[in-house]
Amino acid sequence: MNENDVFLETAQELINAGRFIDSQGWVPATSGNFSARLPNGTIAITVSGKHKGQLIAEDIMRIDVDANSLDGKKPSAETVLHTSLYKRFPDIQSILHPHSLNATLISKVFKTKVVLEDYELLKAFRGVTTHESRMVVPIFANDQNIPRLAGLVNEYLDHHADCRAYVIAGHGLYTWGVSIEEALRHLEALDFLFECELRLKGIKKQ
Repeated sequence: MNENDVFLETAQELINAGRFIDSQGWVPATSGNFSARLPNGTIAITVSGKHKGQLIAEDIMRIDVDANSLDGKKPSAETVLHTSLYKRFPDIQSILHPHSLNATLISKVFKTKVVLEDYELLKAFRGVTTHESRMVVPIFANDQNIPRLAGLVNEYLDHHADCRAYVIAGHGLYTWGVSIEEALRHLEALDFLFECELRLKGIKKQ
């Protein structure tokens, strides 16, 4: 399979992920962005301004590890948040960023971090084998200066290499995995766990 075939196959996986994520109501309007690392080290990522439940192959573009467009298309302003994670974690193959209701609400309620403890569903994360686990999801203040925001995330990850996800306040969630499938599993688990925490706080999803 040549590089273009690999890209098209990966693009279709991102399109399928977008349809699933949209079916859950996690990417309203044109929000969110998704990416996957390609075998040659470049990255397939959704272009800016497209509805993620209606993606076609032309809505997936290629960038290099420094977030430069390789095909003349325009990536999301948040592309640096993807590339900084790929640079840090060599095993990451996909990053998903939806704007789900639960992720948005959780940032309003918990402010700086969400602590997920003693949930069976924590075993959805690779390496977690017992409900007797604790996962911290940090919350960062929203910032239109994306390089500055990426710097804050990197500073946190310098001291918390086991982090599996983070939330941008009033914005959305970033999570990742060794495949698009794993990143989707993490996303689905986190949305459920966030809703559990919100309900415990008396904030029920209508």
